Amino acid sequence: MIYEFPDTSTPIRQGDIFIGLPRVDISLSRVLLATEFGQREVTWAEIAQEGGPVEIIVPVRPVAAIVATQDCDAARGRDITLCEIRGFRDVERKAKDTSSAKSWKNLITQHARINQKWFYLPPDVKVGFAEKMAVDFMVTLRVSRAELEGLRDFRRGRLNPTADEHFRERIGEFFRRYPYDEWYPLDQEEMKVYTGDYPDTKPFPWQEIERTNGHVEA
Repeated sequence: MIYEFPDTSTPIRQGDIFIGLPRVDISLSRVLLATEFGQREVTWAEIAQEGGPVEIIVPVRPVAAIVATQDCDAARGRDITLCEIRGFRDVERKAKDTSSAKSWKNLITQHARINQKWFYLPPDVKVGFAEKMAVDFMVTLRVSRAELEGLRDFRRGRLNPTADEHFRERIGEFFRRYPYDEWYPLDQEEMKVYTGDYPDTKPFPWQEIERTNGHVEA
């Protein structure tokens, strides 16, 4: 498909896919603190107020991830940032009930242009993907570059030049995107239709409709 399989000796670069890297999940309200007297549960606010390093017990699990750091930094930087890879149905809610080839085609092509929060990865047993996957730009991991170099056996593949160029552009779009409410320029009639499709939408003041004596006024 869209993957290449570099030799273990090949330097790490953007677009490299690793399987089995650690993702740490920490709760700020319930932290298990390890002390010489045993363990006790505290909040992160308590730890931060005391200051200084502490030892805590946190859950960790292996996940798939793709290198997001640019090539120059991946070669010389202290740390490397990766984005987690999960099942496509888990990342994109519109994929949960998708089944037909036509629906998948529309989702993978059209929605990939609209939704900037993920990057689609097709299944490939050789790279370790038994199902459709997606890079979740919202979830990042930071690991030591030197230590990741020692785990090149965990690298299962990398994006080919076509996919890699697209990946670089998409990740750039995600981090420089301007958040805005797309409905702000709609007039009152257009807004009425929009809120019919998205009932949780809150109109802007200039879109509010007041009804006086049976007439619609701005």
